[in-house]
Amino acid sequence: MKNSCYALLFCFSVLSFSQEVSQPEAAIPGLTQFDKIRDFTLDNTGAEAYFTIQSQTEEISVIVTAKKELETWSPPELVRFSGRYRDMEPFLSPDGLRLYFVSNRPLHDSINKPKDFDIWFVERSDVQKEWSAPINLGGPVNTEHNEFYPSLAENGNLYFTSDSPESIGKDDIFFSARTKDGYSKPVSLSASINSEGFEYNAYISRDESYLIFGGYNREDGLGSGDLYISFKRDGEWTQAKPLPMPINSSYMDYCPFMDESNGVLYLTSRRTKNPTEGLEDMDTLSSFLNSYENGNSRLYQVKFNPNGLERQGGQQ
Repeated sequence: MKNSCYALLFCFSVLSFSQEVSQPEAAIPGLTQFDKIRDFTLDNTGAEAYFTIQSQTEEISVIVTAKKELETWSPPELVRFSGRYRDMEPFLSPDGLRLYFVSNRPLHDSINKPKDFDIWFVERSDVQKEWSAPINLGGPVNTEHNEFYPSLAENGNLYFTSDSPESIGKDDIFFSARTKDGYSKPVSLSASINSEGFEYNAYISRDESYLIFGGYNREDGLGSGDLYISFKRDGEWTQAKPLPMPINSSYMDYCPFMDESNGVLYLTSRRTKNPTEGLEDMDTLSSFLNSYENGNSRLYQVKFNPNGLERQGGQQ
């Protein structure tokens, strides 16, 4: 009954800000042998993907890549620069020539001790070439605090998560403008997006017209983490609204990435589809534990049109 009430309230809160959305489905079917899979990014052709695989404790966190041929994904392969430190949250630049990611690796090979999380990148001169050695993005973006989840617009402007003391709350979404010399001093986005709680995992559209991000345990959410969207109008961000169900669920939903060319939203979710009639034996238990929707982090995809959502929102 309680869950039904939450769902009803959520529906009312997004009634004039919703669109018909189908049920999210597995982005890369299979892969249930891994405890946690998250953080998806895709190239312009839809054939080269990068994502994170983690152990249950997250002490192991690596970036892998998969290729798509004839609608079939290849088994993931560990990228050559990952495997020694905790690497996660890859983001492929719009031209496909830089791969940004987050790591606790030390600044120099001569140092063995991991540091706080910074934003790094690897680059290549051509999409057929190998990636370079990792390069630290440096200041003023990287600091003695943690920086997470980089996302770049087509003009190079950077959006990311930080737990800097300059945050409005616990974690905030920050913005840093691309300049001729690198990046400007990051600033926390307005209260239209950030709150006294946790905001994280921001995806910025290529033209910077909208921002999709995660918000934890907000009053207008379904519980745990939900995805929110804000639109830039006349240079200001609108008050963020939760994405409609069934994109959001009562479970942890996070790590958005938009394939803007094809209108597909990718996300990570810990949603589960528990057996409705209980577990009869070890076979049914094993089947559930090895299923895709078993409560572990999994990658999902769903057709989604943010611009259509904005038009509906503008008619309120």
